[in-house]
Amino acid sequence: MTLSVDIRVARADLQIHADLRASDGETVALLGPNGAGKSTVVDCLAGLLDPDDGRIALDAQTWVDVADERWTPAERRSVGVVFQEGLLFPHLSATENVAFPLRSRGEDRYTARERATGLLTRLGFPAGRADARPGELSGGEAQRVAIARALIHEPRLLLLDEPTASLDVRARSELRPLIRSILDGFAGVRVLITHDPVEAMTVADRIVVMERGEITQRGTPEELRNAPRTPYVAELVGVNLFAGRLEPLDDGAGRVVTGDGDVVVPWPADLPRGSVDGVLGVLRPSDVVLHTVEPEGSARNAVRGRIAEIAIEGERARVRLAGAPPVVAEITLGSVARLGLREGATVWASFKAVEVVVVLP
Repeated sequence: MTLSVDIRVARADLQIHADLRASDGETVALLGPNGAGKSTVVDCLAGLLDPDDGRIALDAQTWVDVADERWTPAERRSVGVVFQEGLLFPHLSATENVAFPLRSRGEDRYTARERATGLLTRLGFPAGRADARPGELSGGEAQRVAIARALIHEPRLLLLDEPTASLDVRARSELRPLIRSILDGFAGVRVLITHDPVEAMTVADRIVVMERGEITQRGTPEELRNAPRTPYVAELVGVNLFAGRLEPLDDGAGRVVTGDGDVVVPWPADLPRGSVDGVLGVLRPSDVVLHTVEPEGSARNAVRGRIAEIAIEGERARVRLAGAPPVVAEITLGSVARLGLREGATVWASFKAVEVVVVLP
């Protein structure tokens, strides 16, 4: 079973082009910042919005083909959707919300409620809350109901649109393992839509990145970590990214000339000497050393700048330096204290040329 999507949608302030594939047995995450166009793609897949051009097909069944004027209405698509805000029917109980897709397909009330109750139980929904209405449910309870409603009619395509975005930290941590379990056990095609890189990296087999309405990168989580193609992806996976023109230096090294500053890098093996456009340099923040005075030694790159941010993550700190180019360093909390680092202070960052991985176009 394969989902094939290639659509275009014109919004007032955004031209969206989504081109993606997903097969059964794998989870594909559509990852991007808010406003990238992800929810528009969800609406098109669910049949709530018609694309301006393109095609959507699930195996041999074509849901949309604008050129041939073929449109399958939402009620005839085998798709279950968990929307960001749940979108539960406020006048129905939890059980009745889950049973609704079955009732709308003609199943009798008793059988529909029985199946809904059984599914809610498997999803860890409290039995004593079965008759509660959406306004009386916690965020985590409401999302369990929304997930059950999406699954109850055994769809061939499961779409989860920002399933934890509206939850607090505790509810999010409780729901994520359940979502992973549901996706792993779902027999059809599954697509997760999210702006949360942690969610995408821990749940998805493949990630499709959307920025400003366009797909900018796709690959496994490991491929994105090893070779981010845009500054947005680099920040998501926690690395420094220098994009520009690679120029040769006399000593067998090279430099990546960016709009923000130059970075010395090793010259790629087997690459003829000469300028190359569209090159990326990838540097791990843990390979960046911070100094309170101009560094001496063998490091080929030294950047002076103001500390724009110090973000504490467990026992380590990510220090964002507004230099030329901007650099992020990852150091211990002990180093922060020893160096007396604070936001607004001016420091030096150094890193060796060999620590920069060059990715050719």
